[in-house]
Amino acid sequence: MNPRIIVLFLIAVLVLSACGQKTISEPITLLTQDQQEVTFPQDKPTIFFFITTYT
Repeated sequence: MNPRIIVLFLIAVLVLSACGQKTISEPITLLTQDQQEVTFPQDKPTIFFFITTYT
């Protein structure tokens, strides 16, 4: 890859990440495949995996 493109990409990522909020004001709620709501806590960092399949 061209080094100039890589530098421009990294600058764009830096600018976009600086535009985000420091904290989330409301909890994140997702639906499972069984249509059950799952809410992630906001008081501590959480890692979740999102896997999707097309059948």
